[in-house]
Amino acid sequence: MTRIIILELIWDEVNKEHIKKHSVSTEEVENIGKNFIYHRKTHTGRYMAVGRSGNRLITIIIRRKAPKKYYPVTARDASKKERKDLYAKEKK
Repeated sequence: MTRIIILELIWDEVNKEHIKKHSVSTEEVENIGKNFIYHRKTHTGRYMAVGRSGNRLITIIIRRKAPKKYYPVTARDASKKERKDLYAKEKK
């Protein structure tokens, strides 16, 4: 698996408004971007990263724009399966 390194998240009004619909703040997404526990490539070529922001488990979907620069497409609370995968990775 390719390890991704996020140095910058690219924000605009579209993605800020979209994550707000899921009750996720830009600060929480920035936190996950720096400290995600695991990630995988999606079938559309984007990346899904799951991590903790405080006590909250959040999944972010990001698209690579340039080396180490990603555009957050969406962010939401982690699903049951994603939480299970996260707990398994944390135990290692």
